[in-house]
Amino acid sequence: MQRKLTARQMQMIALGGTIGVGLFMGSGSTIKWTGPSVLLAYIISGMFLYLIMRAMGEMLYVHPTTGSFSTFAREYMHPVFGYLTAWSNIFQWIVVGMSEMIALGGYFRFWWPNLPEWIPGLVAITFLCIANLVSVKMFGELEFWFSLIKVVTIILMIIVGLGVILFGFGNGGHPLGISNLWTHGFFTGGAKGFIYAIAIVLASYQGVELIGITAGEAQNPQETLVKAIRSTVFRILIFYVGAIFVIVSIFPWDELNSVGSPFVQTFAKIGITAAASIINFVVITAALSGSNSGIYSASRMAYTLAEEGQLPKKAVQLNKHGVPYITVIAISLGIGIGVILNVVLPLIYKDASQIFVMVYSSSVLPGMIPWFVILISEIDFRKKKADELVNHPFTMPWAPYSNYVTLVFLVITLFFMFLNPETRISILVGVVFLAIMTVLYFVKFHPKEVAKAKQQSKQD
Repeated sequence: MQRKLTARQMQMIALGGTIGVGLFMGSGSTIKWTGPSVLLAYIISGMFLYLIMRAMGEMLYVHPTTGSFSTFAREYMHPVFGYLTAWSNIFQWIVVGMSEMIALGGYFRFWWPNLPEWIPGLVAITFLCIANLVSVKMFGELEFWFSLIKVVTIILMIIVGLGVILFGFGNGGHPLGISNLWTHGFFTGGAKGFIYAIAIVLASYQGVELIGITAGEAQNPQETLVKAIRSTVFRILIFYVGAIFVIVSIFPWDELNSVGSPFVQTFAKIGITAAASIINFVVITAALSGSNSGIYSASRMAYTLAEEGQLPKKAVQLNKHGVPYITVIAISLGIGIGVILNVVLPLIYKDASQIFVMVYSSSVLPGMIPWFVILISEIDFRKKKADELVNHPFTMPWAPYSNYVTLVFLVITLFFMFLNPETRISILVGVVFLAIMTVLYFVKFHPKEVAKAKQQSKQD
């Protein structure tokens, strides 16, 4: 593979992986559980996310490998965890990509109501597959611009929102202030509602670990990784917290379900008549960004599995641009199933948004597996690599205690996701998937590894 990803591309890749359709279209769903206190949910989740990223950065600084957390799980935990982590990442991104292909059809029908919903998805996945085959630099450049569009939109929304709050733009010159933060209640759903909200917020942050997979194809990986991790989490916090602050200040939280997309309404409030079209364009780029990231991330994890002999060896073949073309095509075809579902599922379910949520939510638990693996692997990493940590400039703060606290936080969140009827099915889907892959590993691959280890010990 070729190290062609620059620092600016890596920072935008990490930002783009987490700022998605959920913020632009679904921010109302996180607010309904706990009201304005959802701001605290984003801040608390962001703090723990930063610790996860620091743990990953500490290991990647020493070993900047394409396998990233999957390789670390294999080396510092057990090979089965490396296998599960790789497949969880593949499953997560294929499912996310499928859901984005489903969503695209609805976005384009905003402008062309009679357009068959499968056509935008088919065009999009074909374009993204070709772009990813051209070179990793092309993937990085596409993701940079997709992410830039989202970031600029959020910044403009925050500026416009602050104008409404502080100066009364679009409100006859009467500043709205921030009284909506407490007038209708702050912790509106109690402790249970707040933890339910944290679960949804954590799911929206999934994808930030994508930056770890780019390590094997990054220019000056140590330097670019440190810069990207340090800046990315704080930027994500600013964008998420800033956007949500504006939303819950301008609109009473209990009226959000009736206003549609808060982003559209905020722009429309100051007289931008094309607000709905602008946000529709942005969510299309967000969907393309999610699928683009999915093709890249899942194809590199599949490449890692092939290197370990857990997928056909042909999958390690690179084209002349240094791209694992077989895995890129395979993942693109997997995401393309979303195009087929766009034809089949409407015959069963009439509500398009219900189809999107059903598919997307099943990625939540597999998407959290890398976080558990990063935190647990780093504990053993510190024991085995103590010499390399002496002059290490990017160590995990307060380790290993910060690891344990973060792990407890994730476990509590998963427990409440299971209790919540709206997220229970997504957890069960993840559990079933992980159980199947664990059995497959111990039946198919573990005996071979044991035999290989015995043979190696005899030779030694």
